[in-house]
Amino acid sequence: MNTGCLIVEKVSAYDNYETSYLGMKKFILFLPVFFLGMAVCAQVKTGIEVLRDGQFGLLKDKRVGLITNPTGVDLHLKSTIDILFEAPEVNLVALYAPEHGVRGDYYAGDHVENTVDKKTNVPVFSLHGKTKKPTAEMLEGVDVLVYDIQDIGSRSYTYISTLGLAMEAAAENNVRMVVLDRPNPLGGNKFEGPLVEDEFVSFVSQFSIPYVHGFTVGELARFLNAEGLLTGGVQCQLEVVKMQGWKRAMSFEETGLPWVASSPHIPHAHSAYFYPVSGILGELYVVSIGVGYTMPFQIFATDWLDAEALAIRLNALHLPGVIFRPIHYRPYYSVLKGELVHGVQVHITNLMEASLSLIQFYVLQEAYAMHPEKNVFELCSAARLSMFDKVCGTDKIRKSFEKRFKVEDIQEMWEERIEPFVKKAQPYFLYP
Repeated sequence: MNTGCLIVEKVSAYDNYETSYLGMKKFILFLPVFFLGMAVCAQVKTGIEVLRDGQFGLLKDKRVGLITNPTGVDLHLKSTIDILFEAPEVNLVALYAPEHGVRGDYYAGDHVENTVDKKTNVPVFSLHGKTKKPTAEMLEGVDVLVYDIQDIGSRSYTYISTLGLAMEAAAENNVRMVVLDRPNPLGGNKFEGPLVEDEFVSFVSQFSIPYVHGFTVGELARFLNAEGLLTGGVQCQLEVVKMQGWKRAMSFEETGLPWVASSPHIPHAHSAYFYPVSGILGELYVVSIGVGYTMPFQIFATDWLDAEALAIRLNALHLPGVIFRPIHYRPYYSVLKGELVHGVQVHITNLMEASLSLIQFYVLQEAYAMHPEKNVFELCSAARLSMFDKVCGTDKIRKSFEKRFKVEDIQEMWEERIEPFVKKAQPYFLYP
């Protein structure tokens, strides 16, 4: 049986489509043209599906705690919570909630409360409030801690911070750690940005890895564990349930897997491509980056920019893998709420060629050349400036860039540690 595949036998808009699904009797579907070209067969099995295929052997006769959120699902969008709860081989005794909560019912940055999961009646412990690392009390009675969350490949996304802190807690409390692996939507060959300096370690830069880190969560867990990057150099008893069929060069669309919004402003798989494009600059709360509009992280705009002129200047740079177009809109909320703003939309034409995380600095470079009286680092609060540096993992980038607003002044610093880092990371790769 070819599970998880929808076989389309006729291809024309609004025509009859003969299909077979899960070996069922053929039937007729009417599919509109926008379905054409979409992935119709999952090429990849995620860790939860591989674990289930193995009859949950790693968890049998163990008391299990699960760290997950709405992205922890199988091919048919069934939650890992429900899969483990319903499995007779598994004794699910606790849930642990990262940012946004296990069922996705908390907004970005909100403190998550300790509660009880309404569907399963399993207790939920918050890892995004006063406590970000599981305590001994939270882990009492737990033999195995399971992690199943979809990452987006950028260091400042807090789920990987939760992963590392959970690994530390597991090591300190003699609890086994099992990571159910999932694809990196940016692929496994993209590494960008500086490593985190010790004084800038925070929940948005928990570990000294590049800003675009190139790991799956399973690979990252292996790297953190073996390279002594957990606090005190502790090591947990770690097992990674590998995916089947994933390759490093795959886009998320090529996996055939469904995308579940990993947070409110990452609604689509391609949203993960844009997060590193503007997410660092967005921390200043001076420029709208499309959060609070229909294209989160894809836009740079303010009420004082000339959109057409900025697009011309940026396109004249001939940056690889990217094109800019003028855009005008009113953000619905957040930065510059309700004001008509002007700027550029970023179009990625080649994901692998584009230096995603440097694009925001090129935008700042050209915007400053047009408006030298508008220094974004002076227009923001001290708290936002601090957050910018934490997300960068250093204040050296900002201080060097602010002198002339030239990307050439930071490019070497941005890229110099990537090659040695990749060499160091390669032994921990799990996929070709």
